[in-house]
Amino acid sequence: MSELTVDRRGDIAVLTINLPDNYMTAATVAELNAATAELDADEGCRAMVFTGGREGVFIRHYSVKVLEEMADQLRAKEQSFSEAKPLLHDRDIDHLFRRLATTPKITIAAINGFAMGGGFEFCLSCDLRLAQDGDFALGLPEIKVGILPGAGGTQKLARVVGRARALEMVLRGRTVPPREALELGMVHEVTEGPVLPRALELAGEYAAMSPIAFGHIKRLMRQELEKPLEDGLVMERTLFLDCLVSDQAKELMQRMNQGDLDIREVPQGEG
Repeated sequence: MSELTVDRRGDIAVLTINLPDNYMTAATVAELNAATAELDADEGCRAMVFTGGREGVFIRHYSVKVLEEMADQLRAKEQSFSEAKPLLHDRDIDHLFRRLATTPKITIAAINGFAMGGGFEFCLSCDLRLAQDGDFALGLPEIKVGILPGAGGTQKLARVVGRARALEMVLRGRTVPPREALELGMVHEVTEGPVLPRALELAGEYAAMSPIAFGHIKRLMRQELEKPLEDGLVMERTLFLDCLVSDQAKELMQRMNQGDLDIREVPQGEG
């Protein structure tokens, strides 16, 4: 049974995650990998919106049953891991989360319920996180079962809320409701009612932007910020000129100079 449905609404793709028992597994990751790879290559897709298929659950967390089975297999092989023997190859979940962060399309997590552990790491990989208000928990509680966030959580949460706050939360395994997550900066918005309509509204706004400019800005602010400042500045001025000579920039700037476009408004019918 498929754990993912994809609904194309023009240039926006809505991906609904339907988990039989609310927990992510390797099968979930495989389906998401295949679907997002296809959408990433589709020039007609400008936005990916992810939401949970069950009321009150986005992705509760990665299956602890699967993790225990993995632990048993590794222990049976007497495998050990240390700083001296780092895991250098990417796993399927790493490919998925990297694609969400690097695709030139907007990726939006429409969090309609619980999103903890691997579920919240998925959200952290998206560009925008919108949460529906309710009695839900968001965060990284892995330490409560003797492990740590293993798919980017320690690194990404610190970049979102700051090192000190992230350290406190991850060391305690503290999860928070949507309103507190908003105050901490873990999510961008909280909606009073269903979150998907607001996610689609924002997806449409982003999809109307210049694809070239949007993709370049996302790259500069999600990838180049990890590099030294001077390297980032070189890439910024390079990509600025690439935008400047594009056909769409020429058209939009000409419209503005002719009084047909207000720079404060989203261009209609563009993109």
